[in-house]
Amino acid sequence: MITAIILAAGESRRMGGQNKLLLPIFGEVLIQKFVRSIRASNVDEVLVVVGHEEEKIKDVLKGQSVRFVENFCYMEGMTTSIQSGIQAASPESDGLLICLADLPFIETSDFNRLICSFTDFFDTKSSLIIVPVFKGQRGNPVLFSNQFREIILQHKGEGCRDIVQKHPECVREVTMENDNVLLDLDTPEDFKLFCA
Repeated sequence: MITAIILAAGESRRMGGQNKLLLPIFGEVLIQKFVRSIRASNVDEVLVVVGHEEEKIKDVLKGQSVRFVENFCYMEGMTTSIQSGIQAASPESDGLLICLADLPFIETSDFNRLICSFTDFFDTKSSLIIVPVFKGQRGNPVLFSNQFREIILQHKGEGCRDIVQKHPECVREVTMENDNVLLDLDTPEDFKLFCA
């Protein structure tokens, strides 16, 4: 079983006052497009971690088959959202797919490529981290086996990059066919460049 944890609680501080997840992308709202792509993939459970503008995010995702997880500490950073999602994930889950929701081009096939690799490499006795790579550059999302659940819950750093770096023996890099896993929206300039 694979649980997708979509981080949608952030304040989009670098976007100049706009919530980047609510921006229009190719005829729909960014978070809608992201959730639709992941719902069509081989994940079994989709959690959306909300905080900043929670009601607006919930409203645009009305009717989508997701479970919302509230992060009351979202102002303390991304790690609190990751940990909120991990705590809410099904205990039956073998894999925890940590998703930044600001990837405008990511497709169902990209998610499935990572999940397929996880299934190929996964052994219930050993720890595993699946990392997407394009032209030597690591991207997102990252898929952790359930052995990392407690490590992530105890983690004090920002995001999960430190955990990946501290466990190189567990990492399997998956070569992607495109740069969808690298292109994220952080600033108004990014939005103009990618989506105008």
